[in-house]
Amino acid sequence: MVMNSPRQTSHLKREILVRLIKAFYTDDFAENARLIPYQMRPKDFEAPYRCCVYKERAILRDRAIAGLGLSIEDTDDSVHMAELAKKVLDRETPEENPLTVLQTACKGCVPSRFYVTDLCQGCVARPCVNTCRFGAISVKDGKSKIDTDKCKNCGMCAQVCPYQAIMKVIVPCENACPVGAIAKDETGRARIDFDKCISCGKCSSACPFGAVHEKSQIIDILKNIKAGKKVIAMAAPSMFGQLPCSPKQLKDAIMKLGFYDVYEVAQGADVTSKTEAAEFEERMLAGEEFMTTSCCAGYNELVDKHIPDMKQYRSTTHTPMYYTAEIVKKEHPDALTVFFSPCVAKRREALKDKNVDFVLNYEEVGSWFIALGIKVEECDEKEYPVESSAEARNYAVTGGVANAVKTLLPEEIPTYPVIIDGLNKQTVRDLKKYAKTGMCDLGNLIEVMACPGGCLGGNSTVNAYKPASKQLEAYVKSSPSSKPQIQPEKQ
Repeated sequence: MVMNSPRQTSHLKREILVRLIKAFYTDDFAENARLIPYQMRPKDFEAPYRCCVYKERAILRDRAIAGLGLSIEDTDDSVHMAELAKKVLDRETPEENPLTVLQTACKGCVPSRFYVTDLCQGCVARPCVNTCRFGAISVKDGKSKIDTDKCKNCGMCAQVCPYQAIMKVIVPCENACPVGAIAKDETGRARIDFDKCISCGKCSSACPFGAVHEKSQIIDILKNIKAGKKVIAMAAPSMFGQLPCSPKQLKDAIMKLGFYDVYEVAQGADVTSKTEAAEFEERMLAGEEFMTTSCCAGYNELVDKHIPDMKQYRSTTHTPMYYTAEIVKKEHPDALTVFFSPCVAKRREALKDKNVDFVLNYEEVGSWFIALGIKVEECDEKEYPVESSAEARNYAVTGGVANAVKTLLPEEIPTYPVIIDGLNKQTVRDLKKYAKTGMCDLGNLIEVMACPGGCLGGNSTVNAYKPASKQLEAYVKSSPSSKPQIQPEKQ
């Protein structure tokens, strides 16, 4: 199976996961986990990325620690790797915060700032000087200079420069974060403020050194399967655009990993659509201006932590994961549930949901297939417990949720969808404005997706967006619609 990723950091992460999984299936997991950095970078190995093999081993050790599901920030460097592996085998629940920063991998980027390049012509008009309201720009020796102590990083000087001579130096993780939750600590390395973090995973995707890492729960899942417990997988709709196989082949492949059964989260999405449609209709009839969707975990974290005024406008309907887990637990009270996720945010949501025991992202699922040599395209086909609707399976793409809700609404309820395709600093400002004013002049049903493109654009997906969307589209087209059918009049 070929796993599609343009990022070398993702390949390193997956290699670590494959080795950890293989180590688990050996007679001495702890010792074989300890050896991973040394096997990947033996003594005479020429270090391809860092100054020496020892530095690379240190980073690989930290990646393995995150793969074990442990926080780098809270792990003592002096603790033996084998002891950490044993600790994971003994724990009962995953750690709270889903992200960790590998201090050894963090480059310690220079502070974000604007600076004047050699393209500056020292023009007579002085637009940069005249535009700056803070007196941060002066001309010296025929060139503009920026006083970093006075500069507020507003960027107005860069906008007015006729030669585009003023550039911005960015810190990728800080620049990507829509809520300012990641910044340098006293050592100059990145640190996440989890009181602000919405677990959108944008910092993880943006860092070119792979220093921001998800904490995996794969060892927790492996040990429960090994213990003979009934473990049931819940595959999100976006999962069906990731691998070179049919949805029914994917179920067989997942069950070969040791899962008791596989449920489509689209089954829960159908419940979300019906419940949210009824809620929207009730709100509109009551004269409310707008309602936002509530299925995106990253958006829900944004509202809870940064836009409390939006809570009254956000739908109270639960997410597809919530309803699917509820169904599974009702049908299998003794089962453990594992949500297959495209993003980091679902790990945070799962911690608040008593019916969701673990979360596995698509990178981890793919690594597990590789470790066991399972070729998904050669698997048999197995049926799912319930046939989900086309609209529910289309939740994975931007606009899919709004369309599913609109499909179930009566024609007399005016419905004007507004799509927030990805959270960034600008869309966060827009949402704050809607919440503050209680008005959205663009429409009345606001769908919010933290990731551009929807869940298919999640930070933990393994297939490029375009082929993934084509694959999912074919599955959606082959599915029954949830749109109420008009019954013929009796003669």
